[in-house]
Amino acid sequence: MADGKPSAIAAEFLRRHPTIVVGATLLLLVILAAIMAPYVTRDPILLEPINRLKPPSAEFWMGTDSLGRDIFARTVHGARISLLVGLTVAIVSVFSGLVIGLLAGYFNRVDAVVMRVMDGVMAVPAILLAIALVALLGASVKVVIIAIAIPEIPRVTRLVRSVVLSVRDLPYVEAARSNGTRVAKLLRRHILPSTAAPLIVQGTFICASAILTEAGLSFLGAGTPPEIPTWGNMIASSRLYLQIAPWTIFAPGICLAVVVLAVNLLGDGLRDRLDPRISRRM
Repeated sequence: MADGKPSAIAAEFLRRHPTIVVGATLLLLVILAAIMAPYVTRDPILLEPINRLKPPSAEFWMGTDSLGRDIFARTVHGARISLLVGLTVAIVSVFSGLVIGLLAGYFNRVDAVVMRVMDGVMAVPAILLAIALVALLGASVKVVIIAIAIPEIPRVTRLVRSVVLSVRDLPYVEAARSNGTRVAKLLRRHILPSTAAPLIVQGTFICASAILTEAGLSFLGAGTPPEIPTWGNMIASSRLYLQIAPWTIFAPGICLAVVVLAVNLLGDGLRDRLDPRISRRM
């Protein structure tokens, strides 16, 4: 047991939950780099044809691409888009799925209609739905967020609905209902807290999935516009020069893998920490 000192408490937490610490640390470093990007890097869209396809050097830490743009600057700025898409998709899908799942799980009549709609949305492949929406509405960060969030909402809805169905008939909920507690207050005070732990974990996995999906859409040319520096756009434009300039694809590829790994580690650690069955076993 820790003796009460901050260092001892931190060491004990690291020993018991290493995945949370490692994932949160990596993610924090990426977030910090994304925040500081405008102040510590060059202009990511500045074209310098005279410097095209230069290998890593003291002047260009990660080399330059086929148009002479600084790969380090583009990679760091690309983190801003990836994190924005991942976090926004997670928030939108979790909030929307939470509201719909609470209503569907508590009201049987709503459940019969809503879940059939959710089943219909889940029947459409997520990547095809995203490509169709981008083609219909145009390529932009906002459209990409909407296109990625829509397929995630049914998954969150089903998760929340299952929690509500397992909680709504418990004695303390029945007691509150028999005392005349209004439905809104009943959902907020007695049912909503039970969804917090699984939603936090699900949100981290949605964030990682959204970052990968955005990169995949950008790689296919159906994501953010080419002039916006994103890891998917960088990988797509670098594939033609892989043999003569491999450094052009290493930086965005490694950063994409590290961020997704960090978010997944954080999600796994939170699941182990918040799930009482796993906590007791550990």
